[in-house]
Amino acid sequence: MTADTDPAQSGQDDPPGDETVVDLLEPAEGVPPLVADRAALSDAAAALASGHGPVAVDAERASGYRYSARAYLVQLRRDGAGSFLVDPIACGGDLSVLGEALRGVEWVLHAASQDLACLAEVGMRPDSLFDTELAGRLVGYPRVGLGPLTEHLLGVRLQKGHGAADWSRRPLPDDWLTYAALDVELLVELRDAVAADLERQHKTAWAQQEFEAVRLAPPPLPRAEPWRRTSGVHKVRRPGALAVVRELWESRDELAAARDVAPGRLLPDAAIVDAALREPARRDELVAMPVFRGRAQRRLADRWWSAIERARALPRSGWPASAPPPDGPPPAHRWGDKDPAAAARLAAARAALAGLSERTGTPVENLVTPDLVRRLCWAPPEQADAEGVAAALAELGARPWQAELAAPLLAEALQTPVPEPEPDPQES
Repeated sequence: MTADTDPAQSGQDDPPGDETVVDLLEPAEGVPPLVADRAALSDAAAALASGHGPVAVDAERASGYRYSARAYLVQLRRDGAGSFLVDPIACGGDLSVLGEALRGVEWVLHAASQDLACLAEVGMRPDSLFDTELAGRLVGYPRVGLGPLTEHLLGVRLQKGHGAADWSRRPLPDDWLTYAALDVELLVELRDAVAADLERQHKTAWAQQEFEAVRLAPPPLPRAEPWRRTSGVHKVRRPGALAVVRELWESRDELAAARDVAPGRLLPDAAIVDAALREPARRDELVAMPVFRGRAQRRLADRWWSAIERARALPRSGWPASAPPPDGPPPAHRWGDKDPAAAARLAAARAALAGLSERTGTPVENLVTPDLVRRLCWAPPEQADAEGVAAALAELGARPWQAELAAPLLAEALQTPVPEPEPDPQES
């Protein structure tokens, strides 16, 4: 399987100049009314079922405001049916009638992995998928956001400004609804433009395998120690202080889930790390610290202080380890000391994949994920020829097209000899 590398057909030509770009401020048919009851939902489902061609789908969440990742607005558009803005909350959180109406229809989403979970939560699961963002990465567009792609390929500039808004707010402002409707206004046209470049580059089969992988991906496994993702936790070295971080994080997470509030809005990560580092001896010292002395934090001071006391009451055996248990190979920058042969293999693999990326016009991370390459180079398969490497890649989750392209190159990289150590000039 090869990819067309003719620059004239790569999809990376210069975007339309400003004089050719049209600002799209309103949907062509106007902003549709909000679907906010079961009767309107049934009508929308019937209309979408009677449409033709793919359906554009998008969802708006309230990340940064809410603990949950639920959809607070779902947008759909299909030729012959028009656009629909659906309020899942007002419709009882069940949009399965839409999912049934669209059985067998290709769904077009942008960055589908971000929305599929919240759509599934309301009963909407695609049978077929086209992801314009992922397709754009395979083609090799320099910018793959919805706005830049629409401007680059269709010469249309979309309205910006509300993607990170609190979509749990009710009522939804009119300008937000306009923004939401525009997100699906041209999505099917964008799909057709990207699909044409995929076909010109002979990457359609690659894209289809990627789309299916996204569509069928299981939910991610819960992290063993999610509290270690606290921003700034690397500053905390002592295990006893790490116990404070863990107890504060878990107390905050429990309250955030109960209130459906983003954890950082209850207590910023920086405050958790600060409390662990400063080690306040009394509750009064805690509430005198920045952030903790705010009015909202004073109301929760007893909760935070109780978490700190629980951490301090733990025996040493209950303290977390100073570093998380290893999950896979060590950081690549330490390979030279730990295993020079593995470091040589990794350097050769990276160089070979960089060349493949240049030839195909596809980013390295989309050819083979960096984590997969590290795992392969750290612990090569017993059968390290192209066939054995392809099997190892498949076992690690690579798609067939990735294994077909990368296995011969990686098999060669795995044969890289260990570099001879530099002679010590003092010994000569």
